[in-house]
Amino acid sequence: MFVVIGYLIILGSVFGGFALGGGHLAALLQPLEVLMIVGSAIGAFLVGNSMKVVKATLGALPSCLKGSTYTKPIYMELMSLLYEILGKVRKEGLMSIERDVEAPEESALFAKYPTVAAHHHLIEFLTDYLRLMVSGNMNAFEIEALMDQEIETHHHEAEVPSHAIQRVADALPAFGIVAAVMGVVHTMGSVGIPPAELGKLIAAALVGTFLGILLSYGFVGPLSSLLSERAAESTKVLQCIKVTLLASLNGYAPAIAVEFGRKVLFSSERPGFLELEERVKQKR
Repeated sequence: MFVVIGYLIILGSVFGGFALGGGHLAALLQPLEVLMIVGSAIGAFLVGNSMKVVKATLGALPSCLKGSTYTKPIYMELMSLLYEILGKVRKEGLMSIERDVEAPEESALFAKYPTVAAHHHLIEFLTDYLRLMVSGNMNAFEIEALMDQEIETHHHEAEVPSHAIQRVADALPAFGIVAAVMGVVHTMGSVGIPPAELGKLIAAALVGTFLGILLSYGFVGPLSSLLSERAAESTKVLQCIKVTLLASLNGYAPAIAVEFGRKVLFSSERPGFLELEERVKQKR
């Protein structure tokens, strides 16, 4: 929603200011300039990225129009789930969660937390390491090293769309200059026509530079920043799970282990200690 609002503010400020200053909006309508700039940017995007990156980027772009996935309520639910899992392990042993881990979609325990259960990658990460804990063949240091490797891989993959979009944003001003130069060449080749016609050709050439810069810094560049933020959020939730499970492996009680996880969250989404404690009591 904020993306659309931001775009409307940009358009209103730029074109509204131009019109209020006495500019003629019709002079900015240059479809051929748009074709050269946008078409070149799309072509460069396809040339500079593998099909895997193209698919990942196209798949990530719609998420920019939605709100953040990882909000305070989902973290509250996640930590309540972790508390219940670790509490069950502490009372009944690791083998008590084996069936829940093997088939989380059929587990009554996971069913109590539908918002978290709907996030396939999050549940997969959690159950994979709970399964390793149940197996009993790995110590905390080995599991931590493996978690770090997986989180690093996840973050790298999550950042790929952001980097791809940023490269397009960086290229757009240059493509704008290309379009402007083509317009100047066309103008120079039209010397001899009436001054009014020459003025229109020069204006069209300058619009190319304008569009390249506006599209880069006003539209495409901000999308890259937003995708980077979303990647950081998706990594943070995995770090929360990691810290909580490792604290449990090192012998801390479930309430303390969950507190470890709570402390690594971003302050904007981190629930308070008493707030989380009350939520856990309600779930119990």
